[in-house]
Amino acid sequence: MDTLLSNMEFHQTVPEQFVLPPENRVAGEINASVSLPVIDLRGGPHCHVPDRDELIREVLRAGKEFGFFQVINHGVSEQLMKDIMGVTEEFFNMPKEDKAAFYSEDASKTNRLFSSTIYGKDGPRYWRDCLKLACYPVPETINEWPNKPTKFREVLAKFIVEAREVSMMLLSLICEGLGLKEGYFEGDVSSGQVLINANYYPPCPKPDLTLGLPPHCDRNLITLLLQGDVSGLQIMHQGRWVGAAPIPNAFVVNFGHQLEIITNGILKSVEHRAVTNSGAARMSMAVFIMPTMESFISPAKELTNEENPPLYKSFLFKDFLRIYTDLSAKRVDVMEAFKINV
Repeated sequence: MDTLLSNMEFHQTVPEQFVLPPENRVAGEINASVSLPVIDLRGGPHCHVPDRDELIREVLRAGKEFGFFQVINHGVSEQLMKDIMGVTEEFFNMPKEDKAAFYSEDASKTNRLFSSTIYGKDGPRYWRDCLKLACYPVPETINEWPNKPTKFREVLAKFIVEAREVSMMLLSLICEGLGLKEGYFEGDVSSGQVLINANYYPPCPKPDLTLGLPPHCDRNLITLLLQGDVSGLQIMHQGRWVGAAPIPNAFVVNFGHQLEIITNGILKSVEHRAVTNSGAARMSMAVFIMPTMESFISPAKELTNEENPPLYKSFLFKDFLRIYTDLSAKRVDVMEAFKINV
């Protein structure tokens, strides 16, 4: 509990356990000439989209070129987005006694508050506090969430339902655009836990010594990120890091390993990281759409043939998670483990 960054009033130095080896620190120039695509979702899941074909092209183009993009006009209200960030900030600002019940160093626990290490491995910590919660289905999970601040459960319950609907809309567009059978991304492949990571990155006195999160790819199907108004997310694009400048009321969208494997490499799970800064605290809320543990993942048959054979093995999602964790979420190692060697 004493390691929580949000419990410390002011950081004049970087504690030793947060100092990364020189080879793992932030280095190199950011490619400021490139920015993430921004896609207007025309009102979101409950609105008629007259130019649906054009929207599909925009999503696939951004997915193929970057693997990351931002979406606006997505149907989640500005007020709800403010509310979820507000109750998250309230949570991290609570006295440590009020947060103690959720604190755990046990990486196998689904619901916990921690000062992050990466996937439970020994080594330096990263400059981030994280509240991780399973949030779906809401009626089955809500009683396991923090009951402080007072409106935390009420706001998160509404937010998670609407964020999942946006995710499913995007998956439907991808399904149609790639010619997959209708409803391909419904069922087991998307009906596992919806996990959230509520992240808090306090100002860091020496941002060059540490990271908020190391380079990694997401293990799930698709991720939505509400990143607040402070920059920190960076994406690997064409061998260089690109900053994801926050856009008010936008979600950052990225694809997880499962979507890359299902699409046989057409869409990519792209490395990203979180950097720190010395001037302002940063908060973000990541929403992860997960397969069920017993979900059978494989390249879609519609996307493979003699000319385009499967690039990846088939597996149960629970087996993928074990290997992903063992390999510390490193993209090259994870994808190599599931690649079919011809």
